[in-house]
Amino acid sequence: MTQKKLRYAIVTDQLLAVRKTVAISIPVNILLGVASLLVAHHAGETTLGAIWFTISSIVNAMRIILCRLPIRQENKRGSAFGKLYPLSVQHHLLLHTLFAFLSGMVWAFIPVLCNWYTSPQTLFYLTVVCGITAGAVTHGFAYARIPIFFITPSLLSVAICLIAAGGFDRMILALTVLLYLAALIRSSRLSEKLVINDSRLKNEATALSRSLEVANEQQRLVAEQMQQRAVHDQLTGLLNRSGFAEALERAAEGGKEGCLMLFDLDGFKSVNDAYGHKTGDRVLVEVARRLTEVMDKDATVARLGGDEYAIYLGTLPSHQEAEILATRLITAISIPFSKLDAGRVGASVGIYIGKISDMDELMIYADAALYAAKKEGRNRFRIFDDALRMEAQISRDVERDLAQALSKETLEIWFQPVMADDGKRVDTFEALLRWKHAQHGWITPSTIIDTAAITGLSEPLFRFIAREAAIMALSLKSIGRGNIKIAFNVSPRELAQIAVDELLLAKLERMGVSPSAIVLEITEEGAINPRLIQHKLTRLASSGVRLAIDDFGIGYSSLGSLQQIPASRVKIDKSLVTGTTLTSTNRSLIDAVLRVSEAYGFDVVVEGVETESDFWTMQQLGCKLMQGFYFSGAMPRDKAIAWLDGIKKDIGQPLAP
Repeated sequence: MTQKKLRYAIVTDQLLAVRKTVAISIPVNILLGVASLLVAHHAGETTLGAIWFTISSIVNAMRIILCRLPIRQENKRGSAFGKLYPLSVQHHLLLHTLFAFLSGMVWAFIPVLCNWYTSPQTLFYLTVVCGITAGAVTHGFAYARIPIFFITPSLLSVAICLIAAGGFDRMILALTVLLYLAALIRSSRLSEKLVINDSRLKNEATALSRSLEVANEQQRLVAEQMQQRAVHDQLTGLLNRSGFAEALERAAEGGKEGCLMLFDLDGFKSVNDAYGHKTGDRVLVEVARRLTEVMDKDATVARLGGDEYAIYLGTLPSHQEAEILATRLITAISIPFSKLDAGRVGASVGIYIGKISDMDELMIYADAALYAAKKEGRNRFRIFDDALRMEAQISRDVERDLAQALSKETLEIWFQPVMADDGKRVDTFEALLRWKHAQHGWITPSTIIDTAAITGLSEPLFRFIAREAAIMALSLKSIGRGNIKIAFNVSPRELAQIAVDELLLAKLERMGVSPSAIVLEITEEGAINPRLIQHKLTRLASSGVRLAIDDFGIGYSSLGSLQQIPASRVKIDKSLVTGTTLTSTNRSLIDAVLRVSEAYGFDVVVEGVETESDFWTMQQLGCKLMQGFYFSGAMPRDKAIAWLDGIKKDIGQPLAP
């Protein structure tokens, strides 16, 4: 509270106290006036008494009226003496002081009723005047000017009359009256100071209390705003991931069943790239509006982040109802957005229907369905089923257990031969990952590699494979078969993320293995810019490590890769090899690759030689290096080394995979 406001509050308290005391003291004033009138009448001064009483009554009436007039608030403006406009606090106090002075002047003329304090009624009038002045001080404690302006004329009049009458007793009495006046004035001032101090303490305490209330209210509002922001997306106004989690947790506590839908916008990245993030934000807001319009009010709609949305339905729809709803939602999103081409943005939907229990588990299930929908193309939906449940369970368990499997070395490396000289000689052993999970059995190598990338275990996994490959190379060298190379896969993603060149070359040097004994097969997994990994590949090739392009002929693998990667070997994918006797197109493609290899100077390995028919076809085409179950499946290291002894007599009798 400012000093100005505090001063205003104090004088307001003073005015309110004055009003109360005036309301109490005026009736006493009137009664004493009536008594004085009666004494004057009895003494034969009826006319003077009546005049005096009339004037006193008029002043008292004005004081009573003043107490009833409204008070103008501090923040109002206007003339206090203009039209019927409320008076200010200061004006009220000024008028109360003026009327108190007028009332005091009326009582100062009491001497006319008792011959200037010389008549027999003098004692009565002195007593009345002293009593009423004492009462004025008693009741006027809030604002000292009012009692002072009332008592001063009255008591000075008494003192002057006594001095004028003369005589030792009257002179002493006059001095006593003056001392009495001084004491009353001092008492009035002290009383006012106490009132002001009490008022200040009260108003400061009130102001502090109000400040605390305001602060608490502001704190509450801030807390509400923070809570609002904590659970709502600032861009769209929908629930965010945290708020959506709370909603699902409440549903889970009630043991409810419901439907969870995850949305992922198709083509949204191209919107940000082509039109900018402001346009992208407008699309996200519009998507939120469309989802909200399609859904019932009971549905919980959230933006989980980026271009991912979620919807929770507290009711349990049938599969058909969920499919209809997903179709409506996809249709709503596919409506062209302002300033964007038709079909630029679509939506994929993953749906989980069932009991709402653990949020993380639900999100995994719905996300698995979403991933399956996106694999099928744009504007698709997929309902989570038992097949996806098993995939999700395997994925989750593999992610959970892979680190421990690496640390305890329960992962295995098996070796499958690449044959030369029409299957009579082993040119290379390809190192292949194997992991028999305690609950799910054999896990595919692609699942292991993908999981390692997700969980940040790509480098430990690569170290493990490189070590096992080096151990196999040393084992072959120890039995005089050091001419057989060891190949293993690495993806462009791994090449980009980890220092494959440093790790591999350092491992080979430590273990005493020549880099020329290693073939690094670069698998395809997407159109990754070769410039990101060019320096690593160049270093590996210059150190003697042979590079191969795996899965050639499908996906992103093409002849263009040979111009950017210093590969000395190409492996034709088994999808082009198996059953080639029945597919003339595939035979033509393989023949073309073999012809190109002569110009480029690289080896060609054909994968997927499964049957004798495949074998003879590859021979006819002139394939010198072949791999497949016709020769052998993958084997543990010890079995692979033992298998080398019987290779000539066992040719044509492939081992089981």
